Amino acid sequence: MNLIKYLGAMFAAATMTAVLPSCTNLDEITYDRIDASAYYQDENSVKGAVASIYASAQSGFLEYFWYLNEFPADQVTWRTWNGGAWGYDEAAKFVLSSQTWNSESVIIRQAWEHAWETIGLCNTLLGDLEKLNPASLGMSDSAMKQYIAEVRTMRAWAYYNNFELWGGTLPLCVAADGNVPGSADPDFNKSSQIIWQFMADELDGCYGDLIAEQGNPGTRNRLSQGMNRMLKMRLLLNSELWTGTARYDECKTLCEQIIAGDYGNYSIVSDYRDIYGINNETCPEVVFAFAMEAGHNTNNNRNTPFLPYNYDQMFGFSCDQGGWNCVCMVPSKDNTGTLVPYAGTSNPKSFIFDYGDKLGAPFDRMNNADIRKQPFKCDAGGNWRGIFAMGPQKDWNTGADVLADADLQDKPLIYVDQVGTFQNLGRQLEPVMSPRWGETNSGYRVIRYPIYPTSTGLDWRNADQVEFRLAEVYYTLAECHMRSGNPSMAKSYVNQVRGRYFGASDQKELEKPGPGFDTFDADWLLSEWGIEFLNEGRRRRTDLRRFDKFTQGQWWFFGRATETDRQLPAKRDRKYEWYPLPQSALMVNPGLVQNPNY
Repeated sequence: MNLIKYLGAMFAAATMTAVLPSCTNLDEITYDRIDASAYYQDENSVKGAVASIYASAQSGFLEYFWYLNEFPADQVTWRTWNGGAWGYDEAAKFVLSSQTWNSESVIIRQAWEHAWETIGLCNTLLGDLEKLNPASLGMSDSAMKQYIAEVRTMRAWAYYNNFELWGGTLPLCVAADGNVPGSADPDFNKSSQIIWQFMADELDGCYGDLIAEQGNPGTRNRLSQGMNRMLKMRLLLNSELWTGTARYDECKTLCEQIIAGDYGNYSIVSDYRDIYGINNETCPEVVFAFAMEAGHNTNNNRNTPFLPYNYDQMFGFSCDQGGWNCVCMVPSKDNTGTLVPYAGTSNPKSFIFDYGDKLGAPFDRMNNADIRKQPFKCDAGGNWRGIFAMGPQKDWNTGADVLADADLQDKPLIYVDQVGTFQNLGRQLEPVMSPRWGETNSGYRVIRYPIYPTSTGLDWRNADQVEFRLAEVYYTLAECHMRSGNPSMAKSYVNQVRGRYFGASDQKELEKPGPGFDTFDADWLLSEWGIEFLNEGRRRRTDLRRFDKFTQGQWWFFGRATETDRQLPAKRDRKYEWYPLPQSALMVNPGLVQNPNY
């Protein structure tokens, strides 16, 4: 079932309520509300109401959670130029990339305001569905239980997303009346345990009522047993970090069950392009993906934040979704060497080999034989390869140079794996500079989902947004083995996925840990997490914090670059492990207890 077709019904659902944009206290304004029994007349009306939570989650999860989980990490950054003459936005996103936010930061307030919409809708919908008589709607008890299980699982997922940002500061609200208590407990650590247990109990209490994937493409757009169990898997993997109790053995068992097919039929695909291409709803590796459709449901954070306004020339595709040109990959090279016109410097130093960093430098972390490590190209038949916009950019139709804007207006656009003021605009070029000083051509760009030329008749925005896939289970199982002292098994599980990126003659590369590593150890595994899930929105939450590298690890400009208005030390204050509650939230709900480190 493709839930997109039911979104029209969502707006007619008289029992659905609109959560206030502030979302700080979950108060609700009801528009033309009528009794639930008057609206719910058959299964289609139930289906339409349930579709509303998918629409809410998609719009909430795919933007602000991406900001707060990728920009402060070591692979993707918010880039401005000339010290912020363009794209600075009063440092709203720069504070994320520099780990210098506070409780009054705009982006954190905006994220908080969007954080509660899905939870409020789920609470309201559960209050309705649990009172209905399935037989009176021509439905079976099992069908109603399945819809309720979907809503409960979505609520748990929404809580999970909020929890990994704000932890024990959160209130625990499951009532449909809009009244929100204070933080689950005044003690941050005890509150974290309460919320963790609530999520675990919710997931365990309803997964049996969900569908199990049987190879039907339509089910990949619905919350399923597989997705539910993967979310529980994430809880178990992060349990020691979040609650102080290690649950790696339990996590390992759950991973093995998922791989064995106990909760649905999934498999690792041999061609990674099946995961992200236009027909990815048929991909057996995909466990759950938000259904996307141009003109109805699209993800503005998928490719366009990386791309310039004239990206239509680069890819031969034009649409109404503009490029932001403010996001790039964390660079692998510094700014030493000889200046090259419009193209950075020649012979710069590598943050891996010259600086010895174990983090960052995502492009150079990849093995040169990895088939993904090449410029993105898509031909007139829709066949594509590579995942990066790098080097000179050419017009897809004419082959002429694509020209840059801003500080390189009308100059050839040549992306370099560096970030700096190569024209000495605003500040003299320095060996290492922060993302505040990146020219228009600074940083390679990630093209995770292919952009098809218009001539193919394919619209890249119709590819579904993958949120859960089986590869994560293999990497989680690998980490459980690594933590139990068995790196050889960790290597085995990672390589069962990693092997698809090397041709037959390059399979020997699987026996090498990769650039910058001598052994298959924890640092190597953390790097592999980043390479496999580059820009999929999880780097801070899934990886860096659990390995204690988020504030304590060094990469790129930390400890090397300077700014006049903030410190950029090699190791940051541990208070940044969690985000603070925004001041506006504390003013509205005095029962909330601020993160104790702020």
